[in-house]
Amino acid sequence: MADKYNVEEAEALAKRALHLPITQATPIYEQLLSLYPTSARFWKQYVETQMAVNNDDATKQIFSRCLLTCLQVPLWQCYIRFIRKVYDKKGAEGQEETTKAFEFTLNYIGTDIASGPIWTEYITFLKSLPALNPHEDMQRKIALRKVYQRAILTPTHHVEQLWKEYENFENSVNRQLAKGLVNEYQPKFNSARAVYRERKKYIEDIDWNMLAVPPTGSSKEEVQWVAWKKFLTFEKGNPQRIDTALSTKRIIYVYEQCLMCLYHYPDVWYDYAEWHIKSGSTDAAIKVFQRALKAIPDSEMLKYAYAELEEARGAIQSAKNLYESILGVSTNSLAQIQFLRFLRRVEGVESARKYFLEARKSPSCTYHVYIAFATMAFCLDKDPKAAHNIFEEGLKRYMTEPVYILEYADFLTRLNDDRNIRALFERALSTLPTEESAEVWNRFVQFEQTYGDLASILKVEQRRKEALFGKGEEGSPALESSLQDVVSRYSYMDLWPCTSNELDHLSRQELLVKNMNKKVEKTNQPPGSATIGLVASSSKVVYPDTAQMVVHDPAKKSGIEFSSSAKPVAASASNTFQSNVTATATHGSASTFDEIPKTTPPALLAFLANLPHVDGPTPNVDVVLSICLQSDLPTGQTAKQNFVAKGNVPSQNDPSGPNRGGSQRLPRDRRATKRKGSDRQEDDDTASIQSQPLPTDVFRLRQMRKARGISTSSQTPTGSASYGSAYSGELSGSTG
Repeated sequence: MADKYNVEEAEALAKRALHLPITQATPIYEQLLSLYPTSARFWKQYVETQMAVNNDDATKQIFSRCLLTCLQVPLWQCYIRFIRKVYDKKGAEGQEETTKAFEFTLNYIGTDIASGPIWTEYITFLKSLPALNPHEDMQRKIALRKVYQRAILTPTHHVEQLWKEYENFENSVNRQLAKGLVNEYQPKFNSARAVYRERKKYIEDIDWNMLAVPPTGSSKEEVQWVAWKKFLTFEKGNPQRIDTALSTKRIIYVYEQCLMCLYHYPDVWYDYAEWHIKSGSTDAAIKVFQRALKAIPDSEMLKYAYAELEEARGAIQSAKNLYESILGVSTNSLAQIQFLRFLRRVEGVESARKYFLEARKSPSCTYHVYIAFATMAFCLDKDPKAAHNIFEEGLKRYMTEPVYILEYADFLTRLNDDRNIRALFERALSTLPTEESAEVWNRFVQFEQTYGDLASILKVEQRRKEALFGKGEEGSPALESSLQDVVSRYSYMDLWPCTSNELDHLSRQELLVKNMNKKVEKTNQPPGSATIGLVASSSKVVYPDTAQMVVHDPAKKSGIEFSSSAKPVAASASNTFQSNVTATATHGSASTFDEIPKTTPPALLAFLANLPHVDGPTPNVDVVLSICLQSDLPTGQTAKQNFVAKGNVPSQNDPSGPNRGGSQRLPRDRRATKRKGSDRQEDDDTASIQSQPLPTDVFRLRQMRKARGISTSSQTPTGSASYGSAYSGELSGSTG
């Protein structure tokens, strides 16, 4: 359907036809117009092609096919041009035919807001007619006056221009008569002008060149549908307060224009027919339905609506034909059910029963037909025995249909036959699959709450739990009685034995009970046994959005200034991961998480692979350091090596370093010396320092301090301790 009504291809095909000979273009136009029969633009292009080669017979034939269904001004202007071309040189006979053509045109589209040019052309044509004597001149002026007076009462784009011309015309004929006529028509003209201004607001949103295609739900189609609905509502209100006949004609005109764009919308056709019915024109409504079924032949909705109209007016055979046409194409049981009801209404019980016996043999017959016919026998024919037999017959075929079981139970409930209801539930629940039996169990419980005693209620509730949740272990929460059961048992319709807050609280508790026994499995792996694949695939890890990753550059932070000696260090610290992280950030949105290890440095991968599973947000620092030192990590150029090489290790790894306790700070002269040395060697050592291996004495030094009980908190206020060398690992301390 989408390929068949391809608007872009149709537009391209129409443009191509413009440059082809008439013999090659004609099949193209016929193909286009078979798909878009209401496209005035394609009809106009087709007819102009025929006019260009002076093919008058073909032109007349085309106009006879499109004029009355395509009420658009440009197409009718083309028709006027053709008529004038044919009859301009035929004297009085040609003038008479041209006048008839103008009247014919204005009779159909004279109320169009864009019809001003046709009114003007008609007036110009009348003025050009020769007057051989005063009588003919007077007849011409009378004809002009009538046309002017019709034109100035029509809300068009040219209404003000036509009013001015009318005033000049009357003044040129008779000034005294002109004053009276102008005063008489001034209020009518003012009304037409006001309606024009209002009407203009409604048509501004309408796309007059929109090709009619089946609804696709696009926003453009919805906008057009709303615009046409608003325009129709405006016209139905008779804003100009004209008489009923003219108002009806105007509304019909707008409906016809609407159908040029919304030709495949069944609701527009139905509204059009319903408006005719309300207006008392049933014959016109029938014609609309006939046209609608020609436009949308597969619409069951329109067929049912049309059949309803025919049945209402007594055309039974016509309605029956429509129902039978639906049966011929329908693929479900709805058509059978509706035909059953129709036969029961118009022909009686026997006719409906006869058709039911035939329909149940059809492969497309479902349990819906049995339910519908049984309900019909019970409610309309007042024959419960026949209805019971129909349900029993259907039960042999549809025992595994929960909906059928419930409908049968409802029927028995109306009969107050509690014994057979219990028997039905027992029979059905013994055959229904567990996954489809929940609703039947619920209805069984509801039935026992109405008809049974307390023992039977509790028994059925327990059976339902065992059937739906399984017997499970003894003491299983799903099988235990809960306060929810009491609430369900003692509620009625919209009355509850608890407040809404209590009911909400019970619902939350029920949800908690369902999740209470779900155990979270924890796996503790020894250090070194994990792999990066396990880390990546662990369902417990919440991974970051790598698409949002950016390279951290402290130098770009606002409000922070770095000294010249710190800038190279910061730059070298960002060099290590810059390329990998940038690649990850660039392609993260397009790749999966499995691509991350490919862009991660080998040292980081090895480190992550050896990390143990820990509880809590913070791991033990000593354990992490121990894993790092025991593992064979690949050597890499990292920024931390720069800091280690320059004696900055305590500030990075030791919480009791120079950023914490004052007793561990370097003497001022030593710090100054190291800073000066750092400045002098900055340019020479950048490349060499990056290649130095990670020292292994940091962990040993930390362990020695812990074994001796040395910490920042144990130092005296006057004491000091410092590392003698970042490379020797020897501890030098002094106490005051």
